[in-house]
Amino acid sequence: YIGLEFASIFEGLGVEVTLVHRGDHVLTPFDHDVRTHVEAQLRARGIDVQLRTELASIARAEHGLEATLVRRDGQRESTTLNTDMVLIATGRRANTDDLGLETLGVLTGAGGEVTVDEDFRTNVPSVFALGDVIDRYQLTPVALAEGMALAKTLFGGQPTRPDYDLIPTAVFTQPPVATVGLTEEAARVRHPDDVLIFRSTFRPMKSVLSGSPDRALMKLVVQRSTDRVLGCHVVAPDAGEIVQGFAVALRCSATKAQLDATIGIHPTAAEELVTMRTPV
Repeated sequence: YIGLEFASIFEGLGVEVTLVHRGDHVLTPFDHDVRTHVEAQLRARGIDVQLRTELASIARAEHGLEATLVRRDGQRESTTLNTDMVLIATGRRANTDDLGLETLGVLTGAGGEVTVDEDFRTNVPSVFALGDVIDRYQLTPVALAEGMALAKTLFGGQPTRPDYDLIPTAVFTQPPVATVGLTEEAARVRHPDDVLIFRSTFRPMKSVLSGSPDRALMKLVVQRSTDRVLGCHVVAPDAGEIVQGFAVALRCSATKAQLDATIGIHPTAAEELVTMRTPV
């Protein structure tokens, strides 16, 4: 997601930005409404979003760089993009090559990640590993939770394992994205014919007053039979701040009826999450 975040930063500085993505949509693991909404907002801000496209080569030119772009679907010939800078977001791998793990006989995976069991113990009983190096969820708060669980287990007499369900996350594009729980796609697989979707798109008050083109997206995924809220997805200013609170609600098994009974704070974008009444 770092490519999206930097694209938003540079666009905000008045730099002309082209975002090249090899997939059909940006933010592949996210809810489909979130993906399409973010793409539309990036384009509305003037970012040239090129999907199903890969960077084939970079060459120095007289006035900067020439980047050759190739469409993955073969719909057009390769194109050349003249630019001052290229940022390539290629992902990460565990930085374990020089730790001496092979000397101890600690097993690692294809990407260098340390192999551990549910209690973070490697195949060498006295060696433990957690966080990004085990490549489960590359999020700082997850690593902290894993560290606390291991400390309680080893030194506190409280055998503890972290709960990886309902991990909230955010992407700091403009506008930001935040989400917790199931996407609509995942919910329909897990609960066939038992899902209701509540969705709203609108211009937040601050966008209306400032003349910004930004539009917000609020989406709730609800299990019909239990009324439990399974997922909350927000694309809006302060999305991370909003979803952090709703992550607590989902952890407490909040229902749609409980959200409906909650009084909203006006005028805020977040009040939309407790005022959506009709499923789409």
